[in-house]
Amino acid sequence: MQQAQQILRQYFGYDTFRPRQAEIIAHVTSGNHAMVVMPTGGGKSLCFQIPALMATPGNGELTLVLSPLVALMQDQVDSLRARGIDATLINSSLDRQTRLQRQRELADGKYRLLYVTPERFRKQEFLDVIGARNVRLLAIDEAHCVSQWGHDFRPDYSRIAEIRERLGNPTTIALTATATAECREDIYRQMGIDAADIQLFHEGIDRPNLSMEVESIVDEDEKFDALISALRDPAMWGNHHDRPGGTIVYFSLIKTLQRFSDRLRELAVDHVNYHGDLSRRERRAMQDSFMSSEVDTVLATPAFGMGVDKEDIRLIVHAETPGSIESYYQEVGRAGRDGHPSRCLWLYDQADLMTQMQFIAWANPDAGFYDRLLHALTEDTERCRAYGLDWLNLKLQRVSPHDHRLETAMAMLDRHQVVAGPRPPQCFDLVGEPSPAIFGHDALESKTRRDQQRLYAMVEFAKTPGDQRQAFLNEYFMG
Repeated sequence: MQQAQQILRQYFGYDTFRPRQAEIIAHVTSGNHAMVVMPTGGGKSLCFQIPALMATPGNGELTLVLSPLVALMQDQVDSLRARGIDATLINSSLDRQTRLQRQRELADGKYRLLYVTPERFRKQEFLDVIGARNVRLLAIDEAHCVSQWGHDFRPDYSRIAEIRERLGNPTTIALTATATAECREDIYRQMGIDAADIQLFHEGIDRPNLSMEVESIVDEDEKFDALISALRDPAMWGNHHDRPGGTIVYFSLIKTLQRFSDRLRELAVDHVNYHGDLSRRERRAMQDSFMSSEVDTVLATPAFGMGVDKEDIRLIVHAETPGSIESYYQEVGRAGRDGHPSRCLWLYDQADLMTQMQFIAWANPDAGFYDRLLHALTEDTERCRAYGLDWLNLKLQRVSPHDHRLETAMAMLDRHQVVAGPRPPQCFDLVGEPSPAIFGHDALESKTRRDQQRLYAMVEFAKTPGDQRQAFLNEYFMG
């Protein structure tokens, strides 16, 4: 481990490893698989970045990192390059010329670390290039996305076993801050690695510097007053609001976020907004303002936070109820990464549960929806091709423009090779039969019930006395 220690000091500026980091690094550099469950801010990335730098230069060895979000991998690559580390990314944010240039460089043996999304393995030009390199280590970041039981499941992440086989079944390290025992078992299965062949490194979930508070709220006015009180709390920010630190206020609905934003501006509370209706350029500008402390408060939907490595976030407010304990814990985990006391406040309004129940319904198309979709793809193929997904969506349902059942269903049909691709025109081509084990009534109902149980766990957490909440989380995640 002397080489690892030198790399830690030379590139990252630390004299010592955090608990378990050295053990994990030694484990994977010896060719052994690892599952790492470590709290947000615990130093998971070093567990694959340092092994990447321990590879012998010039022999084509490469550490490949599968990451779910373009913004997340961009932040990590920017940070590595600023440290003089030969890393890059290839994803949909690049123009074709830049992408081809990086692929040529990759084929020529450049780069020790490559970040990609799983979708990149659909591209033959990428497969040809990556096949010329020796992928020594495969790192799966945000590994809960692999599992169908994970709170942020991505169908393309379920291709991990296929990806690993294509890469020659390299040593694999999966990393996440949130994975229950059931979720971990599913991750192993999806990766094609027997549980006996992968070692679990579970760092627990204790964050003693975080104060996790739940305040019951009866309406939006009371919720707004509670938010203002937290934003102006002199015990946290000083009598003259002169103590530094950032605040993230999480919302489930963009329309609620915008209403709160309007009211905050009426009170001259400086803040920025981050949500999916903004362009990528606007979202990046908002994130940069927050990261640079030009603005200390951001109102955001749950998409904000992955890759946001800001150490002095002092306050996390959930203005609307999260959909699961996993989501809640990952979001509050962004507070207090510097180890200093930070407040995590959940403004609990029971009416918010209806919003989350609606989200669960949209994320879990039932058997009837799949039947209607498959019938349309069979009987109305030409009209689907002519008028596209918007027409198909109107044909299938007229509930809400935010109903994402069609997007979810297409992704699942693609994942299980029922259609030729997730997007037009391939998504209109039926190439297989849906398995009852995946698309049958019982299987779909089981998935819906599990999502509902995760939401119910949030209700149980809200009822738990403050001094017992950490024990509740320990039991939930550790089992």
